[in-house]
Amino acid sequence: MSTTTSLLDSGLLNALLPVFKAETGIEVHAIARGTGAAILDGRDGNADIIFVHARELEEQFIADGYGLKRHPIMYNDFVIVGPQRDPAAINGLTDAVQAFVKLASSSATFVSRGDESGTHFLEKKLWKEANAQMPAAGYLSVGQGMARTLLMAFEKQAYTLVDRATFFNLNQGDDSANYLIIHCEGDKKLHNVYTLIAVNKEKHPHVDLAAAEKFIAWMKSERAMQIVSDFKVAGARVFYPVNEN
Repeated sequence: MSTTTSLLDSGLLNALLPVFKAETGIEVHAIARGTGAAILDGRDGNADIIFVHARELEEQFIADGYGLKRHPIMYNDFVIVGPQRDPAAINGLTDAVQAFVKLASSSATFVSRGDESGTHFLEKKLWKEANAQMPAAGYLSVGQGMARTLLMAFEKQAYTLVDRATFFNLNQGDDSANYLIIHCEGDKKLHNVYTLIAVNKEKHPHVDLAAAEKFIAWMKSERAMQIVSDFKVAGARVFYPVNEN
């Protein structure tokens, strides 16, 4: 399974996959990559199933014949985080586009994943809707996963876009004066749905479609949804089954 890094960085896969193996005997080998890379794995036949979060890219993957069907499983949300001193003055905003407008007109630094992941895809959409872009000197594109991106934002005392679960799991500790905090949250544009898609066996005959379909069915089961619902990071619930949406 090729999947977005946030499901690994948050710790959720470590809660789900051992239970799936215990109940079915099927071991899932998860390759954590950005959504763009995960979809490419599916196109190339390097995965039986993908677990991603960028609907437009998912629909194109299916339209091109490489994926069978979207199975939305759960959701969380993105947040815009940054230094406590908040040089862009975006703290408390609930409009992500307005936050990006203010970031672009400030002297702040923004760290981008720059890796064609689902997070990066959303970031680019927000810049486009804001009709703005960070000045080159203040925009750092790292081409890395969320953990490395968040670490660089911490080191540079910069802003970044991150899913809430990963941020809570990888934060730097609330005793630090340099601890990053959430500045913008709650916008519907930051809603983040995770979807399973089995790779089309007609494109890649070696794909284990039976195992992929068993995993999809199990992830929709009450057992899996309870694990998702009960999963917490730093004492907070961070993922929700789609039927709670």
